[in-house]
Amino acid sequence: MTEPIEPFRIHVDERILADLRDRLSRTRFSGSFDEAGWQDGVPTAYLRDLTTYWQDGYDWRAQEAALNRFDQFTTRIDGQPIHFLHARSRHADALPLLLTHGWPGSIVEFLDVIPRLTDPEAWGGTGDDAFHVVAPSLPGYGFSGPTTEPGWDIARIARAFIDLMAKLGYDDYVAQGGDWGAQATTRIGAWDAAHCTAIHLNMPLADPPTDEVPLSAAEQADLAALADFRREESGYASEQGTKPQTLGAALTDSPAGLLAWIVEKFCTWSDCDGHPEQTFSRDQLLTNVMMYWVTGTITSSMRLYRETRLSRETLPTVTVPTGIARYPKEPLRLPRAWVERQYHVTRWADLPRGGHFAAMEQPELFVDDLRSFFRTIRPSR
Repeated sequence: MTEPIEPFRIHVDERILADLRDRLSRTRFSGSFDEAGWQDGVPTAYLRDLTTYWQDGYDWRAQEAALNRFDQFTTRIDGQPIHFLHARSRHADALPLLLTHGWPGSIVEFLDVIPRLTDPEAWGGTGDDAFHVVAPSLPGYGFSGPTTEPGWDIARIARAFIDLMAKLGYDDYVAQGGDWGAQATTRIGAWDAAHCTAIHLNMPLADPPTDEVPLSAAEQADLAALADFRREESGYASEQGTKPQTLGAALTDSPAGLLAWIVEKFCTWSDCDGHPEQTFSRDQLLTNVMMYWVTGTITSSMRLYRETRLSRETLPTVTVPTGIARYPKEPLRLPRAWVERQYHVTRWADLPRGGHFAAMEQPELFVDDLRSFFRTIRPSR
């Protein structure tokens, strides 16, 4: 039997919010010393300040109302609840676009770009640039609920999202992603080429070639920076890929701990000049964290690292047209020659600003780049 698609509105029980405020009021902060900065993790003084705002100044109900401006639905695919935003343009022939987030992000990353994509005339575009946007929460994340069985690796997620687009009746669509979204989108472009006609990535993936490939000085610098990132910044992935349940026990119990774990990444992975609030508002940061807290999904979100590591599935080659957006503060910046062996790259754009959370950091640049790339494939629809 085909599982129905049900309308959905976010409403968090007041008891969950009261419990959150109580836990925040009883936070026990770690000690610190004056020299500690972001290179050691979240500074205690900043975490204390942001936690105080979360408790006393942040208005979840206002953020909940902002999220509920977008049509939302739930369904079940492969036994798993799937929650998604489905923002249809008023242009009936708009191009269907699947937007997929990563960790530690959520659908909150896309709130500023969805109106620009669905109603381009209001944002400097024309009706020819319109998209119908489908933005699911990854299984195990947010209102897609925790995963409750093993096997939900990124390949299974990609297959579920292919099924979702078919279930919505989109025989012809395009897809975009970064982080885990890039992993899923790569597989969707490779496995559903009959329906997914093009993909766009802001974090393309590729394995190092077995032969010698000449690299420019800039590409060598990017690989050196990546090596430094893996040495200094990848501890989170090792822990999440090996012992997510242990880490999850701490982060599920402590909202301040969860806040620190997530906000650190929004600082170190973004183009924010060393402080997250240079790029993100406090409400943006907290609303993203709330997507994990109120749903109790931080543990299942981290399990994706372990499930994918254990699956050992190789990255497929993509033959559909692929647009690449290269943001200067994205930690994973691979040489173009490597990427072009993995994808059928038809557009490569070097953006002047932005990092890992591109849609959230630079919504205007992000949308302009999507428009430019997908214009190249719209005539073939």
